[in-house]
Amino acid sequence: MKKYILIIFFLFSSNYLQAQDNLKFYVKKALSNNLQLNAERKNFESAKQNKNISRSDFLPSITLSGDQTSTTSTNRTNQSGTSLADSNSDLESKKILVEQKIFSGFKGFNTFKKSDLETQKANLSLKKVEQQTILDTASAYFDLIFKSKNEEFNSSNVNLFERQVDSDSARLQKGEITLTDLAQSESSLAGARANLIKAKTKLLASKANFERVTREKSPDTKNLNEKALLILPNSFGESLELAKKDNLDILISKLDFEIAKKDLNIERARLSPSASLNYSKSENSDFSSTVDDTDQETVKATITWPIIKGGENISTIKKSSYNKQRFQLILQDTKNRINTEISNAWSKYQSSKSVLEATRAQLKAAEIANEGITLEYDSGNTRTTLELIQSRSLLLDARITFARSERDFVVSQFELSNQLGSLSIKSIK
Repeated sequence: MKKYILIIFFLFSSNYLQAQDNLKFYVKKALSNNLQLNAERKNFESAKQNKNISRSDFLPSITLSGDQTSTTSTNRTNQSGTSLADSNSDLESKKILVEQKIFSGFKGFNTFKKSDLETQKANLSLKKVEQQTILDTASAYFDLIFKSKNEEFNSSNVNLFERQVDSDSARLQKGEITLTDLAQSESSLAGARANLIKAKTKLLASKANFERVTREKSPDTKNLNEKALLILPNSFGESLELAKKDNLDILISKLDFEIAKKDLNIERARLSPSASLNYSKSENSDFSSTVDDTDQETVKATITWPIIKGGENISTIKKSSYNKQRFQLILQDTKNRINTEISNAWSKYQSSKSVLEATRAQLKAAEIANEGITLEYDSGNTRTTLELIQSRSLLLDARITFARSERDFVVSQFELSNQLGSLSIKSIK
């Protein structure tokens, strides 16, 4: 029985660790822990309540009120100056008021539509922060992988030069190389150690940034899954068409323009007549000295039509009109800006793909060259120490450049997807 429990535990632990190595795991953590994102979620919930608030204008309002008054009259006299007895009176009244707006110049309708648009805008703002969080997480994730490789390459380079210095010291004693050759190796070792220190510092900074974005402890980078696939359009034209429909900046700018139009309609409605219907019922006890109890029912229809408020009405309409024109211009500017940003993101994606292929070929050539030069140097052939050092430096640069191009290519896909407005946790394969 214990054997089966151990097997189940091992399988569960393996699956859990494998899930932790996946980019999606850290994206989910970031989406859950990001404070700005949680603040946007609260803002969205708050915006939804505005719809309920504006909807209340179409519904009747009911008010209950009641009061009780106790009055004591003393030192009373009549017209002849004769004193009168003190008197006490207690007045109690209860009242219910029902009010229903009949017409308000479509102010209520436009206010409700405006609140609906504001709710949609809050939802888009939430999605925008979600997409930015995913992009930041992916950038931090793959940057951590690259910085880890960079540290690993530089550490391996230090080990190679340490062995070379030991080997050159022995060869110097045998007279196979000169003191200058040994000095070149020692100088290269010192430079390799300096580069390793820089690589370690960059790795620490990358880990700190990863933990800031995901609010999770930085993992062992050796176990991280370096693969991530996003479905992207096949052409620049297709990218532009997708961005017109899904880019969040464009959609938010469109909603700002629509909200501005509703504000203008609301201000115009303030100049329109409005009508309301009121019904009230009251009960009064000890109403007067001659009336003990009385009940009253009142139905009142009210029509108001504001004519002029010292020019305030006209000025607010003009202000709203200018505001609408402003958001219309901002919308056009946003479309132009997004076209440029899509062009830049597409170019970066295509160029990073080409750079990746070029650096892959560069790395392969550098590995072949270094292997040949190392064998020739170790065999005491005509290869000099300087040639060996240059070969290793070229190989190190090729490895770092290729690892960087891998990171840049993956991140460029996320940046393009973010510009298109299609970036989500479901889009990550």
